[in-house]
Amino acid sequence: MFADKATIFVRSGKGGDGHVSFRREKYVPNGGPDGGDGGNGGDVIFEIDPGMNTLADFRHKRKYSAKDGLEGGKRNCHGANGDDIVIKVPEGTVLKDEESGKVIIDMSGDNRRVVLLKGGKGGLGNQHFATSTMQIPKYAQPGKPAQEITLLMELKVIADVGLVGFPNVGKSTLLSRVTNAKPKIANYHFTTLSPNLGVVDLEGASGFVIADIPGLIEGASEGVGLGHEFLRHIERTKVMIHIVDAASTEGRDPIEDIYSINKELCNYNADISNRPQVIAANKIDVLQDNDVLSKLKDEFEPQGYKIFPISAVTGDGLKELLYYVNNLVSKAGSDTVVFEQEYFPEEREEVTEAFTVTVDEEGVFVVEGPAVEKMLGYTNLDSEKGFAFFQKFLKDRGILEQLEKKGIEEGDTVRLYNLEFEYYK
Repeated sequence: MFADKATIFVRSGKGGDGHVSFRREKYVPNGGPDGGDGGNGGDVIFEIDPGMNTLADFRHKRKYSAKDGLEGGKRNCHGANGDDIVIKVPEGTVLKDEESGKVIIDMSGDNRRVVLLKGGKGGLGNQHFATSTMQIPKYAQPGKPAQEITLLMELKVIADVGLVGFPNVGKSTLLSRVTNAKPKIANYHFTTLSPNLGVVDLEGASGFVIADIPGLIEGASEGVGLGHEFLRHIERTKVMIHIVDAASTEGRDPIEDIYSINKELCNYNADISNRPQVIAANKIDVLQDNDVLSKLKDEFEPQGYKIFPISAVTGDGLKELLYYVNNLVSKAGSDTVVFEQEYFPEEREEVTEAFTVTVDEEGVFVVEGPAVEKMLGYTNLDSEKGFAFFQKFLKDRGILEQLEKKGIEEGDTVRLYNLEFEYYK
């Protein structure tokens, strides 16, 4: 089964917590701290697998998680790092943030293996917090949290040339004639339900990769039928061969068909409609009205479209068409069309570290935010060292600066969730 779209949830590993412990040696009743550091969480890595050509596997498994780092141990033992998870995808897979639809990474071109989400860093053991005034620290640093995101995966095939046109105009027949591809061919609509790729080899030329894009219908750009499923595969192509049934074997007007398809392309992505396009007037072997070719040339050649009369069945006109298209591809360059990154997961994590400072009706300064709440959960404020750590946190995060900007004065009350204290410099 061909599948070119899937939604999955991925999560990196959480960092292991630092450990609290003290040396217990004979004749040394109060040994120093020896709590080890936590291990780092595993990363989420995406890698191109040349043997894959669909996203079908992701229809069955939707959640992927790297392993968490382990907690540090006594005697300065470092916790084990969590194992990475490597997710293999076919080349051409675009990973997007499911919520915003923005591109995170396009697994094409040089992007063969990428770390999408970093695992959380392991926390420091209590041995790191000993000072001359606090020789028995009773707390350790927790590991950094995991990162997680829901991804929309879209496979956009990588081809130099795309065959576009209404169903049953001969795209699959042409592909089978000029390449080694073996698409299913039959006289009914939507025989092709997935893109077929083939390589065109030309004597004395470099050749190119061509894709038979399933037949489009009016309203495809708005999602009618399988419009969006098909149109995404045109986005990487550099040149398009627009195939029409010049013989009107099904009673269609080829001129109207060209305008209809180009309208759908423009509505879906205006940039695509501006790419080089040639018109292949197919089925000339059964053509009854030779005026059709003249009408096509009169209508479209003044607009810059080159018309090629062909027969995908007999092979007439194909050599001229292919060499002309090959020249257009060469002019377009050899680089794969790679979609630029629009969304950065690490910035999303920075947002979760934000805080707010407000003043309530009673004049109490209220500080809230995920990082603040997390810090309160692991800090022992009853100890001198813990309170010093708490003050450093407020300063390093810019919370004290924000309080001063809000006009706080000595003696004013500050509330951080369940904690209240009076402010003094």
